[in-house]
Amino acid sequence: MTAATRLSISGMSCAGCVASVEQALQAVPGVEQAEVNFAEHTATVEGDVSADKLVEAVKQAGYDAAEMKGQNAEADKEAAEMAHYRRLLRKTAVAAVLGVPLVIGDMGGFLPALDTSLGQPIWLFLGLLTLGVMIYAGGHFFTGAWKAFRVHNANMDTLIALGTGAAWVYSVVVVLFPDTVPSLARHAYFEAAVVIIALVNLGGALEMRARGKTSEAIRRLIGLQPKTARVVREGKEQDVPIDEVGLGETLRIRPGERIPVDGDIIDGHSSVDESMLTGEPLPVTKQVGDEVVAGTINVSGSFLFQSKRIGADTVLAQIIEMVRRAQGSKPAIGRLVDKVAGVFVPAVLLVAVATFLIWFNLGGEVLLSHAIVATVTVLIIACPCALGLATPISIMVGVGKAAEYGILIRNGEALQQAGKLEAIVLDKTGTVTVGRPSVTHLVPAADYSEEQVLQLAASLEQGSEHPLAHAIVEAAKQREITLSDVQRFEAITGQGVSAELDGDVCYLGNVRLMQSQGIDIGELQDRAQQLAGQAETPMYLARGQQLVGIVAVADPIKDDSAAAVRRLQQLGLKVIMLTGDNTATAQAVARQVGIDEVIAEVQPQDKNRHIEQLQQRGEVVAMVGDGINDAPALAQADVGFAIGSGTDVAIESADVTLMRGSLHGVADAIAISHATLRNIKQNLFGAFVYNSLGIPIAAGILYPIMGLMLNPMIAGAAMAMSSVTVVSNANRLRWFKSGAQS
Repeated sequence: MTAATRLSISGMSCAGCVASVEQALQAVPGVEQAEVNFAEHTATVEGDVSADKLVEAVKQAGYDAAEMKGQNAEADKEAAEMAHYRRLLRKTAVAAVLGVPLVIGDMGGFLPALDTSLGQPIWLFLGLLTLGVMIYAGGHFFTGAWKAFRVHNANMDTLIALGTGAAWVYSVVVVLFPDTVPSLARHAYFEAAVVIIALVNLGGALEMRARGKTSEAIRRLIGLQPKTARVVREGKEQDVPIDEVGLGETLRIRPGERIPVDGDIIDGHSSVDESMLTGEPLPVTKQVGDEVVAGTINVSGSFLFQSKRIGADTVLAQIIEMVRRAQGSKPAIGRLVDKVAGVFVPAVLLVAVATFLIWFNLGGEVLLSHAIVATVTVLIIACPCALGLATPISIMVGVGKAAEYGILIRNGEALQQAGKLEAIVLDKTGTVTVGRPSVTHLVPAADYSEEQVLQLAASLEQGSEHPLAHAIVEAAKQREITLSDVQRFEAITGQGVSAELDGDVCYLGNVRLMQSQGIDIGELQDRAQQLAGQAETPMYLARGQQLVGIVAVADPIKDDSAAAVRRLQQLGLKVIMLTGDNTATAQAVARQVGIDEVIAEVQPQDKNRHIEQLQQRGEVVAMVGDGINDAPALAQADVGFAIGSGTDVAIESADVTLMRGSLHGVADAIAISHATLRNIKQNLFGAFVYNSLGIPIAAGILYPIMGLMLNPMIAGAAMAMSSVTVVSNANRLRWFKSGAQS
């Protein structure tokens, strides 16, 4: 994986800023990919480039940045955001203290007329007072607008600064030179300027508060990491900061304590609650030799374990990094919206200019006040923030929610694709079944005993790492059978194994292997088909050309596989089982879990070809697997799901990793994807409708019909609330419940 640098970005006020920052980062030599998360105000940059160069590029684009690294980076960012939240509230209060009395005075007729000898100095004083409040409470809008202007850009700060600035300048002109404007247009808008600033600041504070809740998943994961660990050094136990724990150190865990780093138990036993990482509700029994991972809780008993992964290498740290990256990534729909938002502000500026010209030319000097009001209102009501937040805020909550269920989604694209799936292909062993097969029947041919069948089969398989081989060897150990040495062992892909024993070539495998060697299996063929019909896997054993017997192995079906398959089917998916096992066994397993379509006797190297064939039929296909032989199929599928108990190769090839072995995780991931995409569409629909309706109304389209002009202060309130609405809607995803629980 390419090295990634994470930056905290400040000064971004709308989605238009996202494109500016991303362009600045992409232009730095060495950068391979840069993604800015507007909802989190962070950027993730991949490539061979120093953080200093990235920070400098962001500053030159008119924003500020700092590298996020170390365990305290997240806490520092949260502290900075909380300080900004309090600043926004103070600025809101200051602006409201002046704005509310001005509104009451203006609407109640308590203020003197502008063109009187008493009124002019009073209004001039109010204008200066308003200027002071605008500098304090709204200075950041003007600063942001100026920075954007310097780099030939425009953002939300530009709109607010132009809107409130125009209202103030026009009001000052009216106060100082009342004769220069028509009598009907002699009105000051100082109250509008400060009330708009108060409302936009309040909206920003509320949005920041709501956004904080979307990062709960990451905070919860970080909170799983203990601050200290109890290590055994020179025979004495002592508590040390987590950063001082080294590799290979012995650590003591007592009942109720959280495990600080990853390691293997070397003394004692216990049960460990891993639900915070895997979603599995029941504690798992651990004994000497078992692995324990950081963040899980020791429920009972005390044990010693030896650390083998510390710091950023622990499973917990890698999960946090994976979730963080996924939350910051963008699906295709997000990139499209960013492009739209990138031209949104310039388009609004053109609309504002057109609004002024139309009003001025239609109404002349008489409607000058309406031209000013409509132009300011258009600038204020347009909200690129809602557009920019619509996608990333939902992705953040959706990915975080999935992590709570032990589902690690690699990126936003995988989350979006999971919502479009039409077919899902399940590997059998380890996915539908437990993945721990055992010998169930030994069927000897004439002149042989069960002991002889098992002894010969186990002798052949002792050099194999296949799960079925392990089951046969284990059965021989349980019967205390002594195995014979074999020579010329050979694994025949998709068929079985062969080896030499005392000069005879022996074979253990399926029908194809027997047929290829010309071995007659007629004596036991009916019995083998009967076993296969019971969801067992029969393997023929032969010595030379003589059939010795059958070894039948069964892999128990997981308790919840049938229920999970029903959930997948209820989600509208076509469920297919893909296996290298024989057809009769595969169909027997499929019947028990409710799968109608089975593709059996598939060579490992052909699994991805079957996925490709489904895709060529126009279907969006997912693959669920756990083994090395599933990796090509996982990579070929539109979305690959790796069962967490599987191999590292399978997990590396997958788009989604399930920390627990249940297929319910697949159904949960797809359901979360559906919910997230639905949420994104709701947000985008709301944002587009708001701007599509709000801007024409602000421009005065209702005036010729109803004589109605929108007040700029109402526009300010609407703009502030539109972003809050988007964030609040995304937060509804936090209440998602797994169908497995209902």
